[in-house]
Amino acid sequence: MDRNPSPPLLTREEEEDEKVARGDCIGSTVYSKHWLFGVLSGLIQLVNPENTKSSSDDEEPQMELDEEMENEICRVWDMSMDEDVALFLQEFNVPDIFMGVLTKSKCPRLREICVGILGNMACFPEICVSISSNKNLAQVLLHCLYDSDPPTLLEISRLLLTCLSQTEVATVWIETIRDYPAIYDSICFIMSSSTNVDLLVKIGEFVDKLFDLDEKLMLEWIRNGTIQPVDQPQTDSEERKAFQFVRCVLEAAKQVRSENLDGLDVYMHIFQLLTTVDDGIQAIVQCPDTGKDIWDFLFDLVCHEFCQSGDPPIILHEQKTVLASVFSVLSALYASQAEQEFLKIGKVDLPLIDTLTRVLQIMERYLKKPKNSAESNSDETKKSDFMGDDLHLKILKDISCEFLSTVLQALTKETVAQALKEGHLSKQKCSCAFQNLLPLYSLVVKDFLKILHDVDETLADDLEKSFPSLKV
Repeated sequence: MDRNPSPPLLTREEEEDEKVARGDCIGSTVYSKHWLFGVLSGLIQLVNPENTKSSSDDEEPQMELDEEMENEICRVWDMSMDEDVALFLQEFNVPDIFMGVLTKSKCPRLREICVGILGNMACFPEICVSISSNKNLAQVLLHCLYDSDPPTLLEISRLLLTCLSQTEVATVWIETIRDYPAIYDSICFIMSSSTNVDLLVKIGEFVDKLFDLDEKLMLEWIRNGTIQPVDQPQTDSEERKAFQFVRCVLEAAKQVRSENLDGLDVYMHIFQLLTTVDDGIQAIVQCPDTGKDIWDFLFDLVCHEFCQSGDPPIILHEQKTVLASVFSVLSALYASQAEQEFLKIGKVDLPLIDTLTRVLQIMERYLKKPKNSAESNSDETKKSDFMGDDLHLKILKDISCEFLSTVLQALTKETVAQALKEGHLSKQKCSCAFQNLLPLYSLVVKDFLKILHDVDETLADDLEKSFPSLKV
C-alpha cells in the first residue's frame, strides 16, 4: 500500500452521536452549549435569595465561591473572548442574568468575574450597543464603581472604557455618567488612596477618555461636579473642593510613576487636558500647595528622570508621548500669571533649558543621520523603526520649541552668564536651539542674542555667522 488505510466507516449510531455533538457546539467553536447551560443554571441558583443562609438582610455574610464553581465560571470568562460564544451568551440573556447577580450577590469574586465577562462581550460592537441600551443594566454597572473590591473595580473600569471607545454608544454612557454625580467621589477616592497600579492605570484611562470626549463634564469635575457662576464668590470650603480633583490625579500619578510608564503617560495626558481650559489651570495654580507639588513632580520627571544624558537615544522614542504631555503642562504653568505663588523664576530656567535642548539634540541627531553607509543598514533599520511614528515626535518637538522660547524670554544677563558658566548653555546647545526655533520664534532668538552679546561677544558673533538671518 502506498498510503495510510482509510478510517473505518461510522455506524448509524456513531453518525447520530456526531451530529448531536456538532449541534451542541457554540457556533464554530468546540464549546458545549449543554455545559454552558449547566454553569449558568448553577450561577442562577447560587444567587437565588431562597439559598441565602443569612437570617438577617442587614447582616448577610460575604459569600465565597465554591472552587469547582469558580473554575467553571472562569472558563466561561475565558470563552467569552470568542465572538461566537459572546453572541450566544447575549442570546441567552446573560447580561440580564448578571444584572441580577450584581444586584444580589455579596461575593466579590463572583461580581468580578461577571463584570469581566460583560467586559469581554462589550468588545463586540453589536453586543456593546445592546448592553448600553439597557438602562437598568447601565445603572447597575455604574453602581459597581462604588465597590470596595479592587479586582471588581478594575473590571468595571475596563468595561466602561471599552464602551466609551465605541462611538456608537459613547454619548449614551456620558449622559448616564452625568446622571450619577457620586461617581466623581468614587473616582477621586480610588485615585487618591489605591495602591493597585493596574486599577489606577485603568481608572486613569477611563477618566482620560471621558475628558477627551466631553469637555463640559471635565469642567464639572474640575469644579467638583457643580458649575458655579463665574461672578459668584466661593467660600473656603468650596475652594478646597475645587482643588480636590487635581490633587487626586497627582496622587495617582505618583503611585504609578516607577511601575508603569504607560500609566504615568495617561495621568500626564489628563493634566494636559486640564490645562487646555482656564478653569483647569486655575484649579492647579490658585492653590499654592497643590500647584507647587504638581510643578515639583513634573519638574523632577523631566530634569532628573526622563531622557537623561546617559540614557540610550531609543529612550526618547519610549518617552515621547509622556514627555510631550509633561512639557505641555509645565509650559502652561510657567506662562500663567499665577505661577509666581509657587514658582521662583530664575531657579528653574537653567535646568529646563538643559533638558529641552537635550531633547531637541537627540531628535536632530536621528532626523539627520546619513544613509550612505552599507555598514549602517542595520542601524538604519532600527532608525526607521524609531522614527516610524514620527507624528508624536513632531508634537514633542513643537511643544519643546514653544516651551524653550518661553523660557528664553525670561532670561536675564545674570542667568545667561550663569548658564554659560555651568554648561547649561554652550555654542552647540545654542546652535541646536536656534536651528529648531527659527524662523517661527525669530524675535525671541534675536532678543536672546542681544543679551548674549553683552555676556559673551565671541559666542554671539559665532552664532550670527552660523545663522545669517539673525544679523540686523
